[in-house]
Amino acid sequence: MTDHSLRKPVRKAVFPVAGLGTRFLPATKAIPKEMLPIIDRPLIQYAVDEAREAGIEQMIFVTGRGKTAMVEHFDNAFELEATLRERGKALDALEPTRIQPGNLVAVRQQVPLGLGHAIWCARAIVGNEPFAIILPDELMIGAPGCMKQMMEAYNEVGGNLISVLEVPHEKVSNYGVIAPGEKRDGFGGTLTEVNGLVEKPKAEEAPSNLIISGRYILQADVMRTLENQEKGAGGEIQLRDAMAKMIGHQPFHAVTFNGRRFDCGSKVGFVEATLALALERPDIGEAVRAMASRLLR
Repeated sequence: MTDHSLRKPVRKAVFPVAGLGTRFLPATKAIPKEMLPIIDRPLIQYAVDEAREAGIEQMIFVTGRGKTAMVEHFDNAFELEATLRERGKALDALEPTRIQPGNLVAVRQQVPLGLGHAIWCARAIVGNEPFAIILPDELMIGAPGCMKQMMEAYNEVGGNLISVLEVPHEKVSNYGVIAPGEKRDGFGGTLTEVNGLVEKPKAEEAPSNLIISGRYILQADVMRTLENQEKGAGGEIQLRDAMAKMIGHQPFHAVTFNGRRFDCGSKVGFVEATLALALERPDIGEAVRAMASRLLR
């Protein structure tokens, strides 16, 4: 494979959103977890906005049963918009929810067989192009956004990239970490060659404190690897196993994200994200700060 073929433009992003969101029941019984709002924007909106900022043109949702609300969120709402116009209200808040026809594609993951299987379900839409992966419940806040930072690195080095974050060494056993190679500064952060991936190592055995976060840019070859991959941990087809097989055969780097990550797949992380972003809002920040101080007293 030529160097040029590993630097094709990244135009598509896959959003694995078929999960049941069981940790947020009963809220997620009828509403997808990705539609739960951080203040007034659902998680999926943050993810799509991040992709758009990075220049992604086509959004691919890998969904499951009962997930149609996400697609409807990005559709035109004629009745709502007409009512707002009649009342003389602005439509600015709805502008980010519009995706042009053809730029949003939904495919079904009919059986819950893991993240790797979810990505494989998008193979027909991805085709033979490199593509991004964004996990919406990992909310990444930065300026520029995480995927934008990764895209800038990709334009320089090509190949495959993952985003990583530094955590205290005593916490690495909760995450997947990279075995790092050569490092260099640039792109607003550190670019590290990836020599291996280790899942939840013991702190004393971890090759680094760089944990894998939920953003990826991968070559289409990963789909062929997933095609024949056997089930791994938890009886699921693991994306990490497929990526590990590509290391050493194609360029593979990690971008240390210059920003903040909120684990919105957990209740505490969801509340933390809501409070942190609310405090920064010019319209409600002061009132939220006063409320928090009152509750803490």
